[in-house]
Amino acid sequence: MSSPDTLARLEATIAARRAADPDSSYVAKLHARGLGKIAQKLGEEATETVIAALTEDDQALTGEAADLIFHLMVLLGARDVPFAAVLAELDRREGVSGIAEKAARPRD
Repeated sequence: MSSPDTLARLEATIAARRAADPDSSYVAKLHARGLGKIAQKLGEEATETVIAALTEDDQALTGEAADLIFHLMVLLGARDVPFAAVLAELDRREGVSGIAEKAARPRD
């Protein structure tokens, strides 16, 4: 059973494992390969999640979604962006139309 603390525990575990031996920790192995590899892995997991949503059952989608969130947390940790910052951004956007929020973003 999950709890509201699940993501906080995951974030702490990922942070602790970043400095581990890459031969014994998947998180450490990803970090040793660099930010580009972490980002690539996140993209792969996003694609797998989309495929599962379109072609597989709910259990497969759930597993792929978990992988996607895990790899997002690894990427955020690699950039020293706390998950709390993502939650704060979601809180900021709450109650704002997605269309209005996107229109208010600065254009490049």
